[in-house]
Amino acid sequence: MTGELRPESVHDAAASTSLPLVQRLAIIGLGLIGSSVGLACRAHGLAKEIRGADIEPDHRAHAVALGIVDLAFADIAAAIEGADMVVLAVPVGAIAPTLEQIVPHLAPGAVVTDVGSVKGVVATTMDRLLPAGNGVPGHPIAGRETSGPGAAAAELFVGAKCILTPGRLTDPAAVARVRALWRAVGSEVLQMRPECHDEIFAAISHLPHIVAYALMGAILDLEGGEHLQALAGGGLRDFSRVAMSHPVMWRDICLANREPILKMIARFQGALSDLAAMISAEDGDGLHQRFARARACREGLGNGNEGNNRERPGR
Repeated sequence: MTGELRPESVHDAAASTSLPLVQRLAIIGLGLIGSSVGLACRAHGLAKEIRGADIEPDHRAHAVALGIVDLAFADIAAAIEGADMVVLAVPVGAIAPTLEQIVPHLAPGAVVTDVGSVKGVVATTMDRLLPAGNGVPGHPIAGRETSGPGAAAAELFVGAKCILTPGRLTDPAAVARVRALWRAVGSEVLQMRPECHDEIFAAISHLPHIVAYALMGAILDLEGGEHLQALAGGGLRDFSRVAMSHPVMWRDICLANREPILKMIARFQGALSDLAAMISAEDGDGLHQRFARARACREGLGNGNEGNNRERPGR
């Protein structure tokens, strides 16, 4: 995994930039993240008008009732009309089709960004469809257990990291606008190459989800597996929490980040094979060394309460 990781300045963007940063903000997808973007921008006065689009009537009605957006539409073209910034808060597999759909309707100079956890395919698609360089791939690392507009929170991004991964053609001025928005809602903004991002997140996010899904599947496949769950303690529940993630979202992530994920699965299979060999050989010293090394690594991660840097189980 090679590639630069550049932290941006941490001073408050709102303090040095005239508000609002955006005249008309359009958010496509009014789930947890999209709705939280709307609430955060509302709370900080970052947008003069906020519009939203979602295929779910309940999401649209709820978002308007909660003051997340001023107007909500089923029609994406209507939502983005005249918008100077568009946030795509849709599942990873829907980002490219949504980009195809919105391009003919974008206002001149409109900046488009997203919130997906796979960035290579997004950067490539934005470079192809937005030749003016107004596409800025982004990944806010924030979430909570619940989903939908009702779970949204203006403070969701405070203290969280947000990674921007500009493509080959991305205009630095567009990056600056998106960076200013994320910093203004309280995020620490980092920047890296799309392929570097995808390799890193295949290891630290995507593989753990896959392992959790696989483990729960293996338990269910045991004879009487459905009853074994009643005996499970906190360890299994904590380890497998991410298996509660939305299956459609994680199907899309696995397919979109296929090669880096397959490489990490191969590495994990190798690590399991090594442990199996040690257990078979009754190599207690080898097991102890492996476990102690892993324990030290886990202790370095902290207790998981630093900011809002938590993977989101659902949209």
